[in-house]
Amino acid sequence: MLTQTTTRVLEPSDLDAALAVLDREPVANAFVTARVRAAGLDPWRLGGELWGWYADGMLESLCYAGANLVPICATPRAVRAFADRARRTGRRCSSIVGPAEPTAELWRLLEPSWGPAREVRPRQPLMVTDRLPDDVTPDPYVRRVRKDEMETIMPACVAMFTEEVGVSPLAGDGGLLYQARVAELVGSGRSFARIDRDGRVVFKAEIGAATDRACQVQGVWVAPEYRGRGIAAPAMAAVLRYALADVAPVVSLYVNDYNTPARATYRRVGFEEVGAFMSVLF
Repeated sequence: MLTQTTTRVLEPSDLDAALAVLDREPVANAFVTARVRAAGLDPWRLGGELWGWYADGMLESLCYAGANLVPICATPRAVRAFADRARRTGRRCSSIVGPAEPTAELWRLLEPSWGPAREVRPRQPLMVTDRLPDDVTPDPYVRRVRKDEMETIMPACVAMFTEEVGVSPLAGDGGLLYQARVAELVGSGRSFARIDRDGRVVFKAEIGAATDRACQVQGVWVAPEYRGRGIAAPAMAAVLRYALADVAPVVSLYVNDYNTPARATYRRVGFEEVGAFMSVLF
């Protein structure tokens, strides 16, 4: 029996079908789901295209193609189809990121034409929790960042990004897009920090993506001079308290497998590994 397959850019009329695929894995797909629920499938509003892979007329897999290339619920045949489309359009993204297995296969197929990558992070544990820890008291000094504190929080955000990604977010456009993103998170009440009386940011983190089923913590950072002092776990517990009370019933994050201190902190506040992501950085 022959199976007819096809790949195409989804249109606004495909929204319900796309959300049905995204909802299969609400934690892993939180980033793209949040964008699609907020912007729909119009490429200009979405910040990229959403590619759909169909088998016998049924939408089975997706791939977000914007600043990131993200395979979603992607079967092996869908990954091959997405790789073919990505080769034809050329690389427009700054990274490929997603569940480790399909992302690894997507990169294997794209590397001959898109490589070399600046860095490949093959395994980044995906961790989740749905409750506050019993034995870690939330840091009472961690709070939402106010809109009038943008100048205070930005240097910490830039330091975190540069340390994590390896390039400054101020490159290219002078940081206008990055500053707008930080301002969006601050304005929506999803940026958190512990700021000392002298204005020094000791800890910061954001809830970068949020749906009604799951949210994703990102940008976790402790000032270098404060590392090793036991600040991170109580601070993360405070972020969890806000997230579970105000945002979503499940909180997730993914972390580099070589970042042993961070993984230990997340486990201490109750996060458990449920899978792995992979990132390819250009």
